Amino acid sequence: MAFTEKQEYKVEVLPPYSIIGVRRADIVLKDGVEVGRTYHRELLHPGDDVSSEAQIVQQITGAVWTADVISAYQATLLEPEPEPEPEPEPEPEPEPSEE
Repeated sequence: MAFTEKQEYKVEVLPPYSIIGVRRADIVLKDGVEVGRTYHRELLHPGDDVSSEAQIVQQITGAVWTADVISAYQATLLEPEPEPEPEPEPEPEPEPSEE
C-alpha cells in the first residue's frame, strides 16, 4: 500500500492583457488509484515574478507576456478610476393635509 502524489496544471490566458489563470490539482494515489484531489487557483498578471511557478507556467508567460503586453497592462494600472456619480437624494414625501 504505497501512497504517491502528483500535480496537474490547467493554464488559461485571459484577454485582453494575457492575465494567466492557473489551476493546480494535487492528486493523491494509493497503489496507482486516485484517492484524493484538491485544487488551488491563482492569477498571474503581466510582469509578475513567475520564477517559483511550474515550468509550464513559466514557458507560457514567457511566450505571451511580450514587452508590449506588459506595458499595456501597466498603463491600465496608472489610469485613475472615474469618480462615481453621487446618487441623487430622494425627494421628501409631501405631508398629508388635514381637511
